[in-house]
Amino acid sequence: MPGVLGVFTGADCEADGLGQIPHSPFPSTHFDMKLHGPGGAVGDNSFAGINTVLPTDKGRYVGEAIAMVVADTKAQAAEAAEAVEIDYEVLPAVTQTRAAAEPDAPQLYTEIPDNVFVETYFGDKSATDAAFDKADHIVKMSFDIPRVTGVPMEPRSALGHYDPEEDKYTVYAGSGGTVRQKSEIASILGVKNNQVRVYALDVGGNFGTRNRLFVEFPLVAWASKKVGRPVKNTVERSESFVSDYQGRDLIVDMELALDADGTFRALRSSNISNVGAHCVSLSPLSKGSGIITGSYRIPLAHLRSRATFSNTPPTNAYRSSGRPEIIYCVECMVEKTARTLGFDPIELRRKNLVTDAEMPYKNAVGMNYDSGKYEKSLDMVMGLNDWEGFAARKAEAKSRGKILGRGVAHYVESSIGSPVEQAELHVRVEQGRLDLVIGTQPSGQGHETSFAQVASEYLGLPVEQINVIVGDTDIVKIGGGSHSGRSMRMAGTVIVKASETMIERGKRIAEHVFEASLEDIEFNEGVFAIKGTDRRYNLLELAAEAAKIDLPEDLSDGLSVIEDNEMHTPVFPEWLPYL
Repeated sequence: MPGVLGVFTGADCEADGLGQIPHSPFPSTHFDMKLHGPGGAVGDNSFAGINTVLPTDKGRYVGEAIAMVVADTKAQAAEAAEAVEIDYEVLPAVTQTRAAAEPDAPQLYTEIPDNVFVETYFGDKSATDAAFDKADHIVKMSFDIPRVTGVPMEPRSALGHYDPEEDKYTVYAGSGGTVRQKSEIASILGVKNNQVRVYALDVGGNFGTRNRLFVEFPLVAWASKKVGRPVKNTVERSESFVSDYQGRDLIVDMELALDADGTFRALRSSNISNVGAHCVSLSPLSKGSGIITGSYRIPLAHLRSRATFSNTPPTNAYRSSGRPEIIYCVECMVEKTARTLGFDPIELRRKNLVTDAEMPYKNAVGMNYDSGKYEKSLDMVMGLNDWEGFAARKAEAKSRGKILGRGVAHYVESSIGSPVEQAELHVRVEQGRLDLVIGTQPSGQGHETSFAQVASEYLGLPVEQINVIVGDTDIVKIGGGSHSGRSMRMAGTVIVKASETMIERGKRIAEHVFEASLEDIEFNEGVFAIKGTDRRYNLLELAAEAAKIDLPEDLSDGLSVIEDNEMHTPVFPEWLPYL
């Protein structure tokens, strides 16, 4: 057809040796809840299904890419795609989470004996069962938390360019984690890491949807080499709805055991996470499992955590990755308990909240909460919202034909995420600035400003003189991307670490520039000086002077530093919304 440069299928990918997408869905930090397959080892990715860029055997969900058409214009490619004929053999399908986990459900993978490819138990079953046997009350609830799609401001897009002279692929992509995706694309294409560059600046929204690799990222790079020119793909909004990585989709069957006076004694729960047709991330199941008891002192718990395949788009970590779903379940359970058994909902919460004195607190499945002032938060939100004045406000609303309701919910977060981050600091004398290279990148939150402010405070340079560089893997070598509330915590820590190293390095350089003793060099408010004298240089001035002299070999890079930081320990911020 007019303008068509190539039509490619999974068979073409296979013939060129394209590998699977190495999603590595199991969380990797030391403190994540460790999941495994039925009878399998922790982190065994063989349970994670097949992740080819274009399938050769089955189309497993509506929205899965089956073939790729490349043409001179998008309109020509769309018209040609309409002409592609696919001879489908219709197979049984299953889309509902609970149905997909049943033993007789249609099977998505012949290589995997069951759609339920993760089954892990947490907590003490026998002690929990004994507590339920002795309980005065047992309250049960079941939750079917439906799917959502991220709907970023801009539909996802990718442009690939292959340079035959350098034998190098460049991918411009709306990505939330370029460093990781560079290595993944290189793995798929079967080339070295330095043969791939991923470049992403403003991604038009993320919240997790764009942190993992989409099939078109390696495909546009591969196709560019095939057709000899850059190849771009931008999906329509309707395509995003069925092919973006989606969020939520969790089934929870939960029950709470308590004494007659309202003291919580034990909790049991069975959670099923629907990962879709391909397993992209198990972070939602893992992180939700870790906070199964919420903010409450529930001494015993037993949790069954499962993940199932289904004929639906893949799910991914999205907007707090599994924690909001569990907190919703726990808070609904507490509210129902209060209403069913006649307890005051506030006092029932207050009675069972973990106290300040118990912090740090290990919950019933082994997760360590580092801090939390739950009762103080409760008192604060009630005061801010004039809790006692609600009756009058409700009556006033009723006089206007309105119905006014209220509620309160405790939310505890577990911020953790990828544990490694790196910062580089380089003084650019000619440009009159400091370059700050960091591996976590923004998607609309203003990270560039925050990162610059940290460096400014420690190094004494105006924020305007700090140039933050993100999202270009030819410059950014290491970094975990933006997710799980990690960015400011991880980047702030490693920027401070790099700043302190730069200051110490600057003092040693100043020793040679000033021809003074190291003990006499001080750094204060952005200035290196000899104590008790007016001889002083700021950071940029010192770098300029250092360039005029011969420095020892270990200082030959001048005022340039690179620092890594590895942080596995999660933190547990809390907030208490009034509804």
